[in-house]
Amino acid sequence: MKKIFFSFLALVATVFLTGCGEEKSATQTDAIAKIKERGYVRIGVFSDKPPFGFVDKDGKNQGYDIYFAKRIAKDLLGDESKVKFELVEAASRTEVLVADKVDITLANFTKTTEREKVVDFALPYMKVSLGVVSPEGAVIKDISELKGKKLIVNKGTTADAYFTKNHPEIELIKFDQNTETFAALLDGRGVALSHDNALLFAWVKENPKFVVGVETFGDIDVIAPAVKKGNEALLKWLNDEIINLGKENFFHKAYDATLKPVYGDTVNPESLVVEGGKI
Repeated sequence: MKKIFFSFLALVATVFLTGCGEEKSATQTDAIAKIKERGYVRIGVFSDKPPFGFVDKDGKNQGYDIYFAKRIAKDLLGDESKVKFELVEAASRTEVLVADKVDITLANFTKTTEREKVVDFALPYMKVSLGVVSPEGAVIKDISELKGKKLIVNKGTTADAYFTKNHPEIELIKFDQNTETFAALLDGRGVALSHDNALLFAWVKENPKFVVGVETFGDIDVIAPAVKKGNEALLKWLNDEIINLGKENFFHKAYDATLKPVYGDTVNPESLVVEGGKI
């Protein structure tokens, strides 16, 4: 009887574990199946961060991230137009994934240890570091010059996190949107502004009375797509996509189409572009 009883328990355990495994596998597969059934992929992007993600004068989404997003839609659904852009702010990029409002966040999203606790990042497609921009008549050339002064940053960005952690002696003025942040610099509400240096290099092209006095500091970070935590099927698809796109030099083509017209020859594409997910 004991042998029969324990055999029965073993059978129940096997069925239970197999069922759990099948359910997990089905859920992961369903993530992509649901996108295909829906007929479009939802991707979170910026509306106010040219040349990476912005809305042009005709109301169309443009930029480096948009170029990539359209290719994702083409390869996933067979048509680059089958993408719904959800406009996000820096501080809400993880929230929209957790709340299942988007399938993928592509909003120039820097991979950090803290964010990895909440979302899953795919392979990188860009690298970046922080910089500081200030008026040409009062250029900030070193972080030490910001002591006791007001520095403008975006909430929830790596610049916000860096200065909050490492420089409590610097007063931070924070805004949600990039347009608000740069307007504050133009209005003189802070002596300088810190953001991704790739963005600052582009911004000073349009605002020649300002200078990127600190071109790089902190760690070299990577920009990568993110998906909801545990969405292994979509994560694997994205990783495979990035590896395959690297074989055709896709991200250099994206750079030439969206960033080079802004940067010209002042920025080496190799300092920003990552192909095939390899740093």
